[in-house]
Amino acid sequence: MDPEALIHRIYARQPELKALLLLHSRQVADLSIEICDRHPELRLDRRFLYEAAMLHDIGIIHTHAPGILCRGTAPYICHGMIGGQMLRHEGFPRHARVAERHTGTGLTVKQIASQNLPLPRRDFSPQTMEEQVICYADKFYSKSKPEVVKSIAQVEKSLSRFGEESLERFRQWHALFS
Repeated sequence: MDPEALIHRIYARQPELKALLLLHSRQVADLSIEICDRHPELRLDRRFLYEAAMLHDIGIIHTHAPGILCRGTAPYICHGMIGGQMLRHEGFPRHARVAERHTGTGLTVKQIASQNLPLPRRDFSPQTMEEQVICYADKFYSKSKPEVVKSIAQVEKSLSRFGEESLERFRQWHALFS
């Protein structure tokens, strides 16, 4: 599978958004592969890590986030779920789970309900080690400031809105992956 070819096909009519998505996705993929290479003991699927990292944000095309060139109608918080649907439709259920589970440090049923998020009441937390690596790597890069690599303190500050559980999950990943 060539994830970039899939992105080029789906984003053909939105070249600026495609360029932003490719930049962000490559940043996440590069860090994911770096973690994979640094930690052979984790037995990560390197090829899958690359593909899934490249596709984790594919659903942004259908969301409304004008600050990052997204002209769709769905709330941005739904981009993971939308991306999961898109990737299942394309025949990539394993990649779909990464897309669905990468928001914050994953979203639990409790978080979705307590924040009244427009998502199904189900667990969207990363389960596999590959899902966790991509979710972790994604936290260091923002599509609104793609030239900046966030520090640990900046990542923790942005995750604080998701609650202490999310911060603790990130800190565990940092201890494991750094």
